[in-house]
Order: sequence, then structure tokens, then C-alpha cells
Amino acid sequence: MTPGSNLPLPAVRVAVDVSAPVRLDVSGLLLTADGKVRSDDDFIFYNQPSGPGVTYRSGGGSAPDAIVVDTAAVPAGIEKIVVTASPDGAGQTFQGIEPTATARNADDGSVLASFTPPQLGSETALVVMEIYRRGGAWKVRAVGQGYANGLAGIATDFGVTVDEEPATTPAPAAPLAPATAPPPPPAARVDPRIAPPAPTAPTAPPAPTAPPAPPASAPGRISLDKGRVSLRKNETVSLVKGGKPLLSRVKMGLGWEPAYRGKDIDLDASVIAYGPQRNHLDSCYFGKLSILDGAVKHSGDNLTGEGEGDDEVIVVDLGRIPPEVTGLVFTVNSFTGQKFTEVAKAYCRLVDAATDEELVRFDLTGAEPQTGVMMAKLIRQFTGEWEMTAVGDFVKSRTVRGMVKPAAQAL
Repeated sequence: MTPGSNLPLPAVRVAVDVSAPVRLDVSGLLLTADGKVRSDDDFIFYNQPSGPGVTYRSGGGSAPDAIVVDTAAVPAGIEKIVVTASPDGAGQTFQGIEPTATARNADDGSVLASFTPPQLGSETALVVMEIYRRGGAWKVRAVGQGYANGLAGIATDFGVTVDEEPATTPAPAAPLAPATAPPPPPAARVDPRIAPPAPTAPTAPPAPTAPPAPPASAPGRISLDKGRVSLRKNETVSLVKGGKPLLSRVKMGLGWEPAYRGKDIDLDASVIAYGPQRNHLDSCYFGKLSILDGAVKHSGDNLTGEGEGDDEVIVVDLGRIPPEVTGLVFTVNSFTGQKFTEVAKAYCRLVDAATDEELVRFDLTGAEPQTGVMMAKLIRQFTGEWEMTAVGDFVKSRTVRGMVKPAAQAL
């Protein structure tokens, strides 16, 4: 298919999968005749995987994610379902990694249509295809409309409410306890990767440009065989030593110093555990020092940031992590509201717990006036080995509870 072309759909149930050389986040929106969602319930994605006649299907990392449309079950007031995609990596554009959307018969997998948007550049999100109703029949159209402001631009264009998470501070004794306040508005279910966007209009595809060179971390993930590894933001190291996955106990040490002498900085280090669907499983922090049957343990709270060495340590027994845990995100928060512009020399480092040998280090360079930062992530690969990636993304949140949703973007 070419941009703007359409075809009739001979199947009642249609799956649109979107693939690319990198991992993508795929979503679907149910739109009425005015081109808007009826409510945030009409935004279908990994954390809200089903709606009337439309479902999100995960590929599990080995296959593309898809939006499945049962046209017989779509409500009469819905005129079209748009399928969107964005690169999983923060700030990643589609330049050089053009995705391919394939519409298939959801029952037998046969291909009905295929479309690759041409000449992409600065777009960070796309409306790739749409399934729409015309004269009582259903059709598929190739779209390829790009947005430079990510999923937030698409969401707001189609009427999804995008609210910033409130910076309220729960009681320190149990920051992960369920809230007793009335349930949040539907916007709370909006994709946590979406931040409030600037009012930017959708961008037209730019003139063709040569595909850029792959990022430095892309070709062949580095391992631990050559000794200590220093990471920069978004770089990844495979926790393999001597050709074998590292499955012993490691310590994630997190440290910081006050930027101004004589001023205490009370920061809290935490780790959030996720399942294969980026579902939150548990969080380890100063109020819950052990999770996952003791496979993850916290050293306790440091109230000042003073002193040599790591301020807080989280011990992870990689070999004992339950199989349902596929990702760990390490975060640091300022419970008292001090911003990271008041912090100096923040870092995280992975240490062999048996030998105290430093394996990986990431020094946070630069700071933003925010109260939370995602420092690093550990991701379990299909081979069973773990990979560590330096993240370094700042978030408006004073507690680990407020980090759970935005941290899902790192997985």
C-alpha cells in the first residue's frame, strides 16, 4: 500500500501488527465521526489492553505487538480505529528505522495488506494504519501521519486526556499503600509514557535523508569480559562474564553528595520489579526492605547523603529472581522535595557481592529541577542473561509510588 490508499477488508476479525528494527509501542484508538475518542477508555495499549471490539496483543518481545479489531463487535458510534506506533527508546525517532504495518486475518494469519511509511525523519510517533467503516463495509487505509511530540501529540489530537501525575506525597510509612481518595479520573489509565505535550501540530514527513548510523550501544552489546564498564546514558552492557551469564548476587550501589556544603540531601533509592507485560509486581524501598522472597534486599535509608561510598545499596540475587520478573528499574527520589539541581556526583554502580569488584558504573551528568530520576534498568533476555542499561531520565515524583507508571517506559 501507499500513503492514503485503501482496500476492502474481507475478514471480520483483523489484526494489525507493526514491526521495526527496534522495539515499538503499539496502541489503538476508537474514534467517533468527529475524529475523537468518547473517553479515555477508547485508548487501547499494553496497560489497558481491551475495549469494545478492540484489543491489544503483545508479541512478547519475539513478535510484533498488534491491535486486533473485531469489526462485528465495534460499537455503532465508532467510525474508525487508528493504529499508532512509537519507538520504545526515549527520544528515538523513526529516521532509518521505518516500521511496517501488516493487516492480517486474525483467525488464520493470512496477510490482507502491508504498508511501510516512506521518508521518515524527526517523527517520534506515527498513525500507521486505520480500520474504518464506509457505507456499511469495513476498509483499511494506509496513513503514515507523523508526530514530532510522541504519543502525547497523537493522544491529545484525538481527545485523550493527558494529565501530569500530581506531586502529592503519601505517608512515609507506606508510600505504596492503595489510596483512600476517590478513584482517579480516566486519565490515570493513559499510557505512562505520555507526558503533557507542548501544543505542537502534527508534522509532515520531511524530505528524504540518509539513514543515520546506529547508536553507539546498538552493535553488539558489550560484556564484562574486559573488566569494569563505564556507561553513558542509554548505553547497555550484557552481564556476561567468560561467556556465561552472571547469575550470582550483585549489589546496586547508589550515591550522591549535596551540591552545597553544609546542606543535607535526603534521597531514597528504590527498585521496581515488572513482569513481561510491564505490569508492576513489587517495589523495594526504605519502607519495604525485602521483596521477591528475599531475592532483592535494601540496605536502609540514608537521611543526609554525607559520607564516603554508596549512600544506599540494593542487593539483587540474579539467580533467585522469579521467572515472572523480567525487568528491574532502579530509581532515586527526593521525599523532602529537594531538586536534583541541588545534588552533586549522583551515580549508580553494579558490584559483585562476593568479591566487591565494581562491574558497571554510571555517573549521572547534568541535572533537572525534578524530584525523581530513573538511574538504571536490568532486563532479563530470552536467553536468561541480564542486561544493564543506564537511563538517567528525570521524573516529577517524590516517592517510589509515583515512579511506578513512568518507569514502565524504561522497559
